[in-house]
Amino acid sequence: MSIIEVIILGIIEGITEFLPISSTGHMILASNLMGISHQDFVKTFEIAIQLGAILSVLTVYYKRFLVSIDIYLKLIVAFIPTGIIGLLLYKIIKGYLFNVYVVSTTLVIGGILLILLDRWSENSESKYFSLEDISYLDAIKIGFIQCISMIPGVSRAAATIFGGIYAGYNRVQAAEFSFLLAIPTMVAATGYSLYKGSPSINGNQWTLLIIGGVIAFIFAFIAVKTFITLITRYGFKFFGYYRIILGVLFLVIVLVQGIKLG
Repeated sequence: MSIIEVIILGIIEGITEFLPISSTGHMILASNLMGISHQDFVKTFEIAIQLGAILSVLTVYYKRFLVSIDIYLKLIVAFIPTGIIGLLLYKIIKGYLFNVYVVSTTLVIGGILLILLDRWSENSESKYFSLEDISYLDAIKIGFIQCISMIPGVSRAAATIFGGIYAGYNRVQAAEFSFLLAIPTMVAATGYSLYKGSPSINGNQWTLLIIGGVIAFIFAFIAVKTFITLITRYGFKFFGYYRIILGVLFLVIVLVQGIKLG
């Protein structure tokens, strides 16, 4: 990987990780366009730099973790389904689903569902006063719905926002719980990926990982700070339109022009 490719992927990861548009899908599409998707290190890089994005959430929401232990326990409960299922299906998902065909299709389907969610949740009120008040049953419901996001292109953020609104949160609370639930989920994914890939990572590649992580942190920080304002004013529909346009665009590239990606 060149430094330019590292910067591009770092920016994409930072901007897309906490938006309901699938960071994994964008990274797969971008690495295919740059012709580097076949490199083993790229797959590790795409997951490992999520650590930078995680640190941005901790920076923005650190006060949430100082309120009470309840938020820790409920995040752990919500993470359990993804942790177990992800560990069992890791090789299958990474081996068979990380391609542009799956990503393009799930981007379109997810976009349609986001537009429907926007209409459904427009005037919804929360049954919880704060994030910490969510029941353990509702927390685990969100966790099971998050499992769907293991399919590339679905978007972890989109799945958990769906789950949060289904569980009784309003739009803002669902988005904020999605941010926080990303921490254990992404730490586990990043840690496992580095564990599997670290023996083959050389000194120069560790440098690239650090640079990519720093860039992801900066742009994720901006995205997290901006996202709540966007959904408060405009809802989710524009993210849905974007997903549909991007998914259709790449399907056209693959099916009409016959470019082999993924």
